[in-house]
Amino acid sequence: MRLLPHLLAAVAILTLGAGRAAAADTDPVGEWPLRPVPEVVHGFDPPSSSWGAGHRGVDLLGHPGQRVHAALPGRVSFVGMIAGRGVITVDHGSTRTTYEPVTSSLGVGTAVAAGSPLGRLAFPGSHCAPRTCLHWGWLEGETYLDPLRLVGAGPVRLLPLDGLPAASRRVAPLPTPYPDWKPIATIATPGIQP
Repeated sequence: MRLLPHLLAAVAILTLGAGRAAAADTDPVGEWPLRPVPEVVHGFDPPSSSWGAGHRGVDLLGHPGQRVHAALPGRVSFVGMIAGRGVITVDHGSTRTTYEPVTSSLGVGTAVAAGSPLGRLAFPGSHCAPRTCLHWGWLEGETYLDPLRLVGAGPVRLLPLDGLPAASRRVAPLPTPYPDWKPIATIATPGIQP
């Protein structure tokens, strides 16, 4: 009986640890940087290597002068020109978001809330010329992430409810009321053979 309290404590610790790991794997809930929700003109296409070709963010259709908003709360870590484009970067702790081409009057170190205005979308430097687009990026260290995951529009990953791979699940056929039984929907649909 003395072993039971120790066993229960170990199970509780393992359960809490698993919950923390699962929470760490979830994406933060962010906001669209353009409003209303924009058209995604070019999606995320990560490079296979750090020097390889790819699209390290997404292009969102907008218009010159449109207000650009912070996707997540954080602190401005860069405002300036890169390759002739106005860029603003917001640090969120372990990740950061980037927005370009943007004109901004914010200074480095400015705290921003999710949805706070960062600046205005500029036409010069747009990835989508002759249209105007916001290039929105999300990074963790040097790893590019799909920023659409922040707004629930990233790739869908479906998992079985029981957590088992599909190949390991065996589904027994449902019993039928009598040997030649057919569902009504099959019988009632003209032109479809059961």
